[in-house]
Amino acid sequence: MQVSQPLRNQKRMTLLYIWPMILHLNPVMKVTTISPKEESNDNNNSAKWMCKQGRLKEAVHIIHVMDKHIDFSTYQCLLQECIKKKALSEGRLLHAHILQLGFQFKAISVWNKIINLYAKCGYVDDARRVLIQMAIKNAVSWTVLIASCARHGHGEEALALFYQMQRSGIQLDQFSFASVLPACTDLAELKELHDKIMRCGFQSDLFLGNVLIDMYAKCGSLEDARNVFDKMYQRDVISWNTLIAGYVQKGCIDEAHKLFQKMSKRDVVSWTTMIAGYAQNGCIAEALRLFEKMPERNVGSWNAIIAGYAQIGNIDEALKLFQKMPGKDIVSWTTLLAGYMQNGYVDEAQKLFRRMPKQDIISWNAMIAGYAQNGIVDEALKLFEKMPERNVVSWNVMIAGYVQNGCSEDALNLFNEMQLAGVKPSSKTFASVLPACASLAALEKGKEIHEEIVRCRFQSDVFVGSALVDMYGKCGSLESARNVFDNMHHKDVVSWTAMIKNYAMHGCGTEALKLFKQMLHSGTKPNDVTLVGVLFACCHAGLVDKGKHYFNCMSNHYHIAPTMEHYSCMVDLLGRAGCLDEAHDFINKMPMKPGATVWGSLLGACRIHNNIELGECAAQRLFELDSKNAAPYVLLSNMYGVAGRWGDIEKVRKMMKDNGVEKKPGCSWIEVHKKVYAFMVGELF
Repeated sequence: MQVSQPLRNQKRMTLLYIWPMILHLNPVMKVTTISPKEESNDNNNSAKWMCKQGRLKEAVHIIHVMDKHIDFSTYQCLLQECIKKKALSEGRLLHAHILQLGFQFKAISVWNKIINLYAKCGYVDDARRVLIQMAIKNAVSWTVLIASCARHGHGEEALALFYQMQRSGIQLDQFSFASVLPACTDLAELKELHDKIMRCGFQSDLFLGNVLIDMYAKCGSLEDARNVFDKMYQRDVISWNTLIAGYVQKGCIDEAHKLFQKMSKRDVVSWTTMIAGYAQNGCIAEALRLFEKMPERNVGSWNAIIAGYAQIGNIDEALKLFQKMPGKDIVSWTTLLAGYMQNGYVDEAQKLFRRMPKQDIISWNAMIAGYAQNGIVDEALKLFEKMPERNVVSWNVMIAGYVQNGCSEDALNLFNEMQLAGVKPSSKTFASVLPACASLAALEKGKEIHEEIVRCRFQSDVFVGSALVDMYGKCGSLESARNVFDNMHHKDVVSWTAMIKNYAMHGCGTEALKLFKQMLHSGTKPNDVTLVGVLFACCHAGLVDKGKHYFNCMSNHYHIAPTMEHYSCMVDLLGRAGCLDEAHDFINKMPMKPGATVWGSLLGACRIHNNIELGECAAQRLFELDSKNAAPYVLLSNMYGVAGRWGDIEKVRKMMKDNGVEKKPGCSWIEVHKKVYAFMVGELF
């Protein structure tokens, strides 16, 4: 490759500029007349030496001004340091330099390091482009990219690359399988890869066995995870810990304990996993018993027990343990800080945050999440704006905080700011912002975000898919919701529930119940939210007997205790069908004190069927629960209006005035050019 004279002169001037600096760093060097080869050796050695001294930018600068004679080992040294420090800018300079000089390296290892750099920095598209351009690829080239796709949530692409690698004739090894297994979100995919591992003769590989246990547990099949564990030729402590963690994550604490008891050798992770498991399941006494029996504790063990006490609301005990800790890390401080916020101790959290010896990005994010969790969105935003640095989690936490507090417009605006700032969204970003579109019925904006999801290759993510199903349903596009649902490779209980509720909300009760049966047939167990959707479907379709059947199945068959929301659905179901006395009797037999939603359902039914006497009873209960809520006053007044009882209407209005109740004006949203505008009744454009 020919280098222009001006460029050559510029590079020489740059070398003259940095040469005194090199002499200062290495006084042994002397300025003498040297040959181009000797000069090249000196530059290569100087670049390596600077790299080892942690002066990566200066080392890259030396390479950048060299025309030729760069050793492969120099590139490898500098690229490895770029990978270690995730120094993307310097890595791009090195990559550009290689391309500029027209080098077609036979040393695949250099190109593999470039792929690894882009992959580690989250730039999967760039890593993919390098792989495509490589004339010769080896197993490492493919494996690095496959692992990166899996790590960044691009499961479908990771699997596609794996099979492409196999078709290219590259022999599969343990590392190839280990890189692709984490991409499996579907049990069938995982079993197919497991069969391939067996056919390739790697069934005795300890590392792969441990990965399989982990992935089967994550895909919800503890039976398969246990089967792999039982058939392993050899097991290490990681094998035991992985299966114990799988049981703990699924709430099977007794099975986890049995396995823990059978362990001949336990490490600190074994103990800590069990402590965290007991704490997460509310068994704090058992967690403390194990904690006190531990032969050796580390900071993770202390953090687990502190988190356990914070979770059950015993913040005083959490603080005592925190103060007793022999050594604290940043996680210890953040755990207690999050505990304060979760239990509503905002002032204490603020004081602790100021006392922290070091505030990292995780602690800042925890504070922002805590403010949002406690409804103090303004303070969350102030802290967000003060952050010395932000990562994608910071943006996600703030967007989610807006959505949780009903500030959907602000959430969408912040999402737009995030894109303008050049921050790459993660799958959690999309899962956080889509509910804002659902809340505002902003269909066009939702479609735009869906397109962005496809561009970012997150369409296979189960959380994103479920959020899309929910968004399309709430925006009125039932067909789009079903299309997304049908194209999901892996569906969890949230996915099924979202589609069932969509059908219920649109009055398609029969379709909702049909889908519920398909869900049961797939082996997915319903949760309490699923049953709310099912009862809601029965309610809107007038399927009283079906509703009663599913309500009775909750405790007897699905082992789900009915909540206030389920009782509200049943009262609504009976009330809409005109069975008002039965609905009232149902309320009186509730094992808990009826809440506002229950009495509100009865009052709504009384208005439909014009039962003023029972309606007055329901309204009175609602006044006692919340005298400031305008809804029951309005419903009761409407009932009196239909009956022509004008005097009673005046009494209701006087009650509202005496109690300081104001009826809020209606609010609507319209979407114009993908922007949402809110307006109140009486406002003019």
